[in-house]
Amino acid sequence: MVSMQIDIKRLLFVTLGTLFLVVGIVGIVVPILPTTPFLLLATSFYARGSEKFHHWLLNNRILGAYIRHYVDGKGMPLRVKLFTLALLWTAISITMAFAIDELAVRIILVLVTIGVSVHIALIKGYQKPEVSPRNKKG
Repeated sequence: MVSMQIDIKRLLFVTLGTLFLVVGIVGIVVPILPTTPFLLLATSFYARGSEKFHHWLLNNRILGAYIRHYVDGKGMPLRVKLFTLALLWTAISITMAFAIDELAVRIILVLVTIGVSVHIALIKGYQKPEVSPRNKKG
């Protein structure tokens, strides 16, 4: 009985981890939907539900370094921060210009975008280590 409860609990954690991972990935392309909190939730649920999924996510070629740097307090590379902010403001500007007529909705979008921009700006930045050229002999 206890084993079955543990299996159901692990299945629930893996399912929630997968759900939050999908929402986090959607957040990469939908500017108002945050990415980081959902990826962190996915990491947390995978850690509780499956060592295999947790390891996979932390070592994922695309998302792994992003999650590890955030969790370790290293932050985001400046280049990524600037790209994220440019994409955010471009998408919101296009949305407001072509899809939103209501002034109140535009104001809310600008306020949310400012909030997200401040959050991104406050994330600690770091420079990726430069690869030094090999010493050539002769």
